[in-house]
This record gives sequence, C-alpha cells and structure tokens, in this order.
Amino acid sequence: MILLVSVVLVATALISLLLTAWMARTARGGEVLLDVPNERSSHTSPTPRGGGIVFSGLFLAAAAVCLSVSIPHRELWIALVGGGSVVALVGWLDDWRGLPSFARLGLYAVAAAWATYWIGGLPVLSLGFVDVRFGLVGHVAAWGFILAFTNIYNFMDGIDGIAASEGITVSVTAGVLLLASGEPYVGWLLIGLAMALLGFLRWNWSPARVFMGDVGSNMLGFVFATAALAMDQLSSVSVWVWAILLGVFVVDGFLTFGRRLARRLPPYKAHRSHAYQGAVQMGHSHAVVSLAIIGINIVLGGIAAMAWLCPAGAIPLLVVSYAGLAVLHMRYSPLGEERQG
Repeated sequence: MILLVSVVLVATALISLLLTAWMARTARGGEVLLDVPNERSSHTSPTPRGGGIVFSGLFLAAAAVCLSVSIPHRELWIALVGGGSVVALVGWLDDWRGLPSFARLGLYAVAAAWATYWIGGLPVLSLGFVDVRFGLVGHVAAWGFILAFTNIYNFMDGIDGIAASEGITVSVTAGVLLLASGEPYVGWLLIGLAMALLGFLRWNWSPARVFMGDVGSNMLGFVFATAALAMDQLSSVSVWVWAILLGVFVVDGFLTFGRRLARRLPPYKAHRSHAYQGAVQMGHSHAVVSLAIIGINIVLGGIAAMAWLCPAGAIPLLVVSYAGLAVLHMRYSPLGEERQG
C-alpha cells in the first residue's frame, strides 16, 4: 500500500512538472496569458500566468475520484469538487480574459456558500476547555471565512514561489497531522496536493517562468479554508491548528486589508503594501523572502503540532504565533506607500 501511494505521489509531481512546463511554453507563444509588468508588479519581464490550472486540475480530479468511489466524508468531496470547480473556472477565465471584480466576488461567494452548505458550516467551536454552539451564526461565519481566505490567498501571491511554498508546507503538515488523526484519505489528498505544487514550484521559483494566476491562488485559499472547517468537525485537527499553519498568509493578508480600509484605500486595488512585498522593496530577493516563509512555516508547523497534541493550549499558542507574525508584518510592511495611497 505504501509503495503504491509513493508511486502515485511521485507520478503526481512529475505530471505537474511536465504539464506546467508545456503550459508555460504554450503561453509564451501568444499574448493572452502573459502577465505584463506595471508599476505595482514585483516582476520585470512578461511572464505566463495561469499555471495553477495544472495542480488545481489534478487536485479536483483526485477529489472527484474520492467522491465517485464513495470514500468517507462524501459531503467534503462534494464541497471541494463543486465549489473548487467554480473557483478554478472563474480564476482561469480571469487569467485568460479578465472578469469584473464584482462578478468574480459574486461567483466566489456562491462557491463558498456551496461549500458551507455541504460541510455544515461551523455549528460548534471548541475553545479547548468548553464548546461554543453557534447555530446559524456558525454558518454565516464559515461562509465569510471561506470567501475571505479564497481572496486573501490570491492577494498574497505577489512574488515568485511564495504561494506555492506556503501551499506545500501547509499541505504536508496538515496531511501528516490528519494521517496521525486517523483521516488517511484527506491526509493523503493534501500530501498529493503538495506534490503537485512541488512540480509547479520548479517553474515558479525565482526567477519564475510561470505564475499560478487566480486559477491556482484562489483555488488554494478555497481548499484550505474548506478543509480547515470540515476537519475541525470531523477530526482532531482543529480550526485553531489550521489557523496556526496558515498564520503567515492570515496575518499579513488580513492586517494589510484592514490597514488599507482604515486609511480609506481601495482594498481590491492592486498595491504593494504587504509585508512580503515590503521585504522585496528593502532589497531582499524573491527567493530569500520565499525561503524565509518556508522557514517560518516550519516553525509554525511545530507549534501547530503542539496545539494538536494539547488542544487546551491551542488558543494561547495561536495568540503567541500571531503576535510574532504581527511584529514581522509591522517591520516589513511598506507604510509609506499606504500613506500615499
């Protein structure tokens, strides 16, 4: 069994590697999928985008197989396949031709509602020492979180390798914790996603030959948010553990979003106000910043494992982790640009 799984994982990485290379070469032959630099960009030459269609397609195909062969957690597979297909399609169309922001947001909201319905929202939230029942409020909160993180992940995909690196480290750690929690199917699916991302990262690492685009970044945000809420109810990997694992993107994404709103700056307008973008503006290379994210995520993975082993300490560990990440955010976030608008 282990041998078969290993072969599948290696094959997944190789398929992703080869298909991404083919997609990048094909896109360079035209102008539709080329991302042309502007004053807000962190890259300097036209680069194909939309490479995330490869690992998104592989993940959706694997989830569809899980659904078709009646693997446990049918509701989760329906949520991922149905909602994920909408998110990936909308992202691909936006990468290809461009869609109005209200149309994208509306369709992502529909996908989030679909996922929320099938996974049952967040009816109960454990605080470690007591369970809080939310009822309908939990459904609204779950929908809002899936929608928000679907977009936040996209906002954080601004330099070479960062979103894929985040996806690999989160998928591997969450997958291992789920395997240890007795959830082999979801665990191996996430590890398979990490392998598909690894094949993609070969071409996305600095200097990137292809970008994942909305089809990849929005898809990853949707998958992680949906899996986090579902597994909180179905396994011992609580939403607090997931929140620690996703801390880099959650803290930088939401703090940047909130600070721009506080300064009455358009939250959806392209900008370079994130901390990781500020680090690049300070002279650090894309590769160095992405490696730093990997290093931080390794530390967060250890903290998340501690939270998994000791559920009562999950929230304090989350608070400490987020405090440290907030300090890093304030250190590197380019405040000057925010003031100028």
